[in-house]
Amino acid sequence: MNVQAYCDAVETKDLQHKLLVPSIWIRENHSPLVSLMDTNLNLIFEPSILEDYQYLIREDMIEKIGRISKQLDRQNKILIVRSAWRSYEHQKLLWESKFAYYHKKHPEKSKSEIKEAISYFIAPPTMSMHATGGAVDALIYDKLEDGVMDFGTNNGLEIDLSKKCYPYHPDISAKAKKNRSLMIGLFEDEDFVCDLKEYWHFDYGNVVWAIEKEKEYAIYGPIT
Repeated sequence: MNVQAYCDAVETKDLQHKLLVPSIWIRENHSPLVSLMDTNLNLIFEPSILEDYQYLIREDMIEKIGRISKQLDRQNKILIVRSAWRSYEHQKLLWESKFAYYHKKHPEKSKSEIKEAISYFIAPPTMSMHATGGAVDALIYDKLEDGVMDFGTNNGLEIDLSKKCYPYHPDISAKAKKNRSLMIGLFEDEDFVCDLKEYWHFDYGNVVWAIEKEKEYAIYGPIT
């Protein structure tokens, strides 16, 4: 599949998912939020825009992340947790900071153009799956190379937002494709689904997961 056809297919499916989201029933299982920082798992935590960020996820997911971490340990790699549960205020701050960054980087673009570009990759505060505690943003650190692995759009922890962030974009290096395949495979083996547009974002239990897995209902709703 060529680049344009792939991107068109991703965007069509993403729009279909967004239209389905309000219709998905949530049968909340009340799994509490727990901090990944309080586990004994070998993880790296990407610094957050919030100073006291705790990297909270649903308790049901701890064992899943643990198994992913141990798989990577055996390969001399470490799972990087970029973000987990985010409050409305956190999401709003993230949105606004990214908007300010792109406005400065692209002064020639209008505010509506910047807003549209950001919306491809960062959900508005009221629509983020991170609010459910069932979403994890991740990357992988390679101990042998002493650096964050190459996923095709990142320079270390910094990710350049473009359509090349779509998980199976054809126009990235063979190495980046292999690294994405590794990370996505580890999460999919634990029943997560990879976001349609963000190779680093994984959902479990929430409505996006329910849609992709064709479940009757989601088990995690937003936690305010």
